Amino acid sequence: MSRIDIHNSDTPVLCQSCEIRHKGMCGVLDPKQLLALSKHTRITRHDRGEQLSTEDTPITAYANVMRGVVKLTKMLEDGRQQVVGLQFAPDFMGRLFGQDNQITAEAASDVELCKVPRAALEKLIAEYPQLEHRLMQQVLRELDEARDWMMTLGRKSAAEKVASFLYLIATHTDPQAHQANTKSAEFDLPLTRADIGDFLGLTIETVSRQMTKLRIAGVIAIVASRHITVPDLERLKSRCG
Repeated sequence: MSRIDIHNSDTPVLCQSCEIRHKGMCGVLDPKQLLALSKHTRITRHDRGEQLSTEDTPITAYANVMRGVVKLTKMLEDGRQQVVGLQFAPDFMGRLFGQDNQITAEAASDVELCKVPRAALEKLIAEYPQLEHRLMQQVLRELDEARDWMMTLGRKSAAEKVASFLYLIATHTDPQAHQANTKSAEFDLPLTRADIGDFLGLTIETVSRQMTKLRIAGVIAIVASRHITVPDLERLKSRCG
């Protein structure tokens, strides 16, 4: 990102083409501030299944998710894994001002990140208070979403959990699903049935059974086990409890 093409807005050319800039942390920065940030950032692309960070390792960089889905997991001492969260564009990756990673991050699909060294971002945060404010807003949004998901895991039935998961993916990975007038969605599942079970606290058999019921009811269509079509998002939402 060191190569800068200045236009009327004086915005770095790569930032101009970024689809999530206005929604992520960069949305509060003016062209001059974006230029300062762009001197430190770089775009990285990661294949599905690639490990992005691991527990108990030093934090050396932060990142914005630009495309794809990141799976967050924690491991118990006996080797059991728990999927504790998913991140989508424009989520912020990294424990701000932390010393070590508390979770493992893995590319659940092909992922594109905009990475910035830890020291560089923390310096810019000190210089631009609005950047810290935006990051705080993102952290609080993720906290609210985590609390909502606790409700899903603690109180909803198996059928409602699976519907809630599919609705989450549909509305976060399909850009068209964010539009007010969009009634349908189409996407590839970023998790295996086993990972979905870990995420929802269900067995693989229960996940498969509930997805089959949704397919038979016409709420979703499944192609080649991973490609999902939702003809009516409101109908799927009504199954979420």
